[in-house]
Amino acid sequence: MAFKLVISEGEKSHQMEVEAAESKKLNGLTIGEEFDATLVGLTGYKLKITGGSDKNGFPMKKDVDGSRRIKSLLAGGIGFNPKRDGQRRRKTVRGNTVSDDIVQINTVVTQKGEKEINEILESEE
Repeated sequence: MAFKLVISEGEKSHQMEVEAAESKKLNGLTIGEEFDATLVGLTGYKLKITGGSDKNGFPMKKDVDGSRRIKSLLAGGIGFNPKRDGQRRRKTVRGNTVSDDIVQINTVVTQKGEKEINEILESEE
């Protein structure tokens, strides 16, 4: 299944669609891992996975191992924003591993390439 790759570069962010063939290469990576962006067509770039969401909109959480979906008691952070002190809520979150159920992956640029991302994305279109 194809997914969206959101690339943050300082204040700018870029979205690109990743085809099914390339998305299989990213399966098994976890939040916090770096990968070579030539897999998705960005030569010279390295990207670090910071999060994502699955096909039903549940966010990926770094401290949940695997690609499973669980209901966890959250007091803040990813997946829940409490409105008052001490508030907790049981929410569903996805594990930290990229799998076929993931639809969006959020990344940060850790190493830049020779060309700007805008130039590379415009030349593909």
